[in-house]
Amino acid sequence: MDVVNEGAYLLLLHGRRSWLIRVEKGKRMHTHLGIIDVDDAIGREYGSYIESSLGKRIYLLKPITYDYVMKGERRTQIVYPKDMGYIASRLGICSGANVLEIGMGSGALTTFIASIVRPHGHVYSYEVREEFIQIARRNLSRLGLEDHVTIINRDASAGMLEVSNMDAAVIDVGDPWSVLDNVYHAMKGSAPLCAICPTMNQLERLSVAFRDRFVDVEFTELMIRHMEAREGMTRPMFRMIGHTAYLAFGRKVVHGCC
Repeated sequence: MDVVNEGAYLLLLHGRRSWLIRVEKGKRMHTHLGIIDVDDAIGREYGSYIESSLGKRIYLLKPITYDYVMKGERRTQIVYPKDMGYIASRLGICSGANVLEIGMGSGALTTFIASIVRPHGHVYSYEVREEFIQIARRNLSRLGLEDHVTIINRDASAGMLEVSNMDAAVIDVGDPWSVLDNVYHAMKGSAPLCAICPTMNQLERLSVAFRDRFVDVEFTELMIRHMEAREGMTRPMFRMIGHTAYLAFGRKVVHGCC
């Protein structure tokens, strides 16, 4: 039986409200549902529940990567799971892959990719801002992924990169075309690339930079709409996650003698 232990991370869930916490003896949470005594969770089976001081059921769930990403510390806009899954499949990311990332931010996408490529793959992430790196390190440490990520604190557009022969690459910076040459040279032939663009202007400029260097080019926007499923009253929810980013994909081609 898999039970909640002191020091473990735990997702507390009531309806659509949830909290990701570290289990500590004596910890009490004051919420709109009443006081949640975390001591009550220790030794209980994951999937069971405890009750708040107001008698509300609080379910005890074992966190998955999705929870760590959505509940992680952040200072920047993150890549959402709806985009992450498609990025991973489009780039063919799998266990053992070596992936180059330009623009780490708070480390949400880094965390997701590292969770896939471990134990024998690796993520090499470039990030300019030291404060973002510190946040990303804390987020990675929650899942014990630090050993699967190498963080390089410098501008990826300033000189050739320290890595080469990458299986895939992701660019998440405001001017992706500025690093495209260096990323191109760090990738294997035929390796796939994804660039994440918040605006159409960025996407348009990037499409020009892709010419003659990338094929199988695709520009995509993904949306997700949740459903309110109740017997006899099922309907789409009024709120949805609409635009988050535009995704640009391509595969590296090498020009030379046949």
